[in-house]
Amino acid sequence: MANPYLPIFALGLLAFLFACVSVTLATVVGPKRYNRAKRDAYECGIDPTPQPVGGGHFTIKYYLTAMLFIIFDIEIVFLYPWAVSFDALGLFAVMEVILFIVTVLCVYVFVWRRGGLEWD
Repeated sequence: MANPYLPIFALGLLAFLFACVSVTLATVVGPKRYNRAKRDAYECGIDPTPQPVGGGHFTIKYYLTAMLFIIFDIEIVFLYPWAVSFDALGLFAVMEVILFIVTVLCVYVFVWRRGGLEWD
């Protein structure tokens, strides 16, 4: 009787071997012309400018937008398990998800009315 994990192990071994062979071939076959520009960090051809003492300032709007994105993204991820097992759940679970969606929409409307989604 075959082990049920054998295909997973074989795929992992194949991926590992592909990575090792790719890295080895790149070092053996690749060009070996090193110069100062190739050894520098990649900066899109623009010389990096020195940072201010405080490390530079970002507006709080940037952080608020990032946090709102993360919060709404995580809330939507909570709907996937419910959608997968929708048939097995009863009326109680449907009411809970409706309550969850109403709560998310209330927060969304609150943030929208406060101007949290406007990018200046």
